[in-house]
Amino acid sequence: MKVLQVEVFSEEKIKPSFPTPSHLRTFKLSLLDQLIPAPYAPIILFYDPITTIATTKRLDVLKASLSEALTEFYPLAGKLKDDELSVECNDEGAAFIEARVKSFSLHEFLSRPELFDSLLNQFLPGNITHTSSSNFITNIQANVFKCGGIAIGLCISHKLLDGAALCTFLKSWTAIGRRLVSGSSEKAAPPRISPNLFAAASLFPTNGDLWLRDSSLHMWGSLFIKGKESSVTKRFVFDAMAIATLKLNARMVRKKPPTRVEVVSAFLWQCCMAVSKEKHGVQRPSLLTHIVNLRSKLRTAMDDSNSNLEHSTGNLLWMAVARSYIGDVDDDEEEEEQQQNLVLPGLVSELSNALSKIDADFAKEIRGKQGKSLMIDSLEGIMNSDGLDLDYYGFSSWCKFGWYESADFGWGKPAWVSSIGSNSAPHFMNLIILVDTKSGDGIEAWVTLDQRQMALLEGNSNLQKLVSVDPSPLILN
Repeated sequence: MKVLQVEVFSEEKIKPSFPTPSHLRTFKLSLLDQLIPAPYAPIILFYDPITTIATTKRLDVLKASLSEALTEFYPLAGKLKDDELSVECNDEGAAFIEARVKSFSLHEFLSRPELFDSLLNQFLPGNITHTSSSNFITNIQANVFKCGGIAIGLCISHKLLDGAALCTFLKSWTAIGRRLVSGSSEKAAPPRISPNLFAAASLFPTNGDLWLRDSSLHMWGSLFIKGKESSVTKRFVFDAMAIATLKLNARMVRKKPPTRVEVVSAFLWQCCMAVSKEKHGVQRPSLLTHIVNLRSKLRTAMDDSNSNLEHSTGNLLWMAVARSYIGDVDDDEEEEEQQQNLVLPGLVSELSNALSKIDADFAKEIRGKQGKSLMIDSLEGIMNSDGLDLDYYGFSSWCKFGWYESADFGWGKPAWVSSIGSNSAPHFMNLIILVDTKSGDGIEAWVTLDQRQMALLEGNSNLQKLVSVDPSPLILN
């Protein structure tokens, strides 16, 4: 039986192509950079082998383009200071690791999705469990399969980039890569750094303390664990037809139809609630948080056409909170099915209402004089539920970020864009990450639960009718 082995054969620092100016040597983090305790948000990009560009050339392009990208995104080449409030932009560089994947071709690996939960982490830079002054902020591992396919694992500190900001960095990096692959003779010049690129710290200054970090750690509570323990991650893939069915089932008396993300999130929430009832014997109340990108809301709130924050780095996000206190349904099978059919529209409505509250007015208020008290009230609303017999699920949507379109270095779009399973430590439990399928009309839901809950979820009849569980990405393509 084949055993996948990833063997590192090169490690080096990639420094910015131009030195960082002295007046930019200290980069202040924003208050919202303290909200998410996860040290890194890993992602892996899988690329097919090609015959027109040698593997060595592809690796050289990755390193040269990264060097140029780090000049513009200069904090990513620095080191986090011990106070966790700023980055020393000393041009230390990014860690770049080259590795060989033994025994498997890319096609063979992608056709074995049962291996993903235990093996995907091998494509990431190893031994990264926290962000500190001794670790690189940016860590890249290029894994070369025997066929010439490449998997690029990215671990960039979550203290500097949320999902939207990571995509912005990736767009810049890959655009440089495409220029280099095309053989352009255009000489790179030091980039003009847009003030909006690093606007987060001025929008949400820390005022020198870490109160939000401490409050958020308490809020996340038992969801944030160290080590794998008994958790398992599975991919539940919804195709366009399944999502259309959910939208039909979730129809409500309102003009605005639910979005893909709303119906998939609410449906998974409903299924997790059913699992909880099966596990505990009673239907417990349930709480859902959903990460919301604040960029467009902030631009509207600021009423400034020059303040385009779409590509701003940092963690410009907050959490929408939805609750469900649905009681036990009748034990009669037919009656239960009828009542369950009424649950989804209600959950979609709860979620939609929660998301709608994180609007331009909210963005304006949390920047105002009462911003701190508003944030504390919001977090305490979650923290005060921690001692109850209540189930808590955290959702994060990476949909519409355009991962596949953004990640072309000059040798085509990725064959697959992967979130990462529960082997990465520390990590969240009861976490659901939503990612677009390559076709753009489906959603891959990466769900992390404990092993017993996952077994019950996989056996849920409503879920089985609509999803494919851990399908090969080759089938999706």
